[in-house]
Amino acid sequence: MIREFSDNDFEVISAIYNTSKLDELLYEEDIFELLPLKKDIQRLKSLKESTIYVYEVNVVVGYASYKGNEISSLFVHPDSRGSGIGKKLMAFLLGKIGRIANLYVANSNRPAIEFYEKMGFCISNEFQTTYNGKPVLANEMVRALDS
Repeated sequence: MIREFSDNDFEVISAIYNTSKLDELLYEEDIFELLPLKKDIQRLKSLKESTIYVYEVNVVVGYASYKGNEISSLFVHPDSRGSGIGKKLMAFLLGKIGRIANLYVANSNRPAIEFYEKMGFCISNEFQTTYNGKPVLANEMVRALDS
């Protein structure tokens, strides 16, 4: 079940983030150290400015958020991956966002890029960013539906 985030969900989504974040950077040449969500000022601020939804199956196993047309996060606990939760969360957010949506993903994260491409996104831009002080090449991906 997808439902709106409540303040009581913060600890569990923080744990999902902390368990999942480095998976985004598995394919990088460099080795990254986790910056926990509570200490990641930039990502925590972005999350707090977003509309957040959680996916619950007895307990919260994933969450996603958006701000305007931007999907700002989508995380599924590793124990629950492969069961369609990410696809359901993405479809739900796209229903909220409308015609045009964008997101950002590490350039090396081919599994995520392929997932987003299946959801109708394509790479529109490549740029340099950082995670925990280390450089990361990233992609902006955009999904635009014909009117």
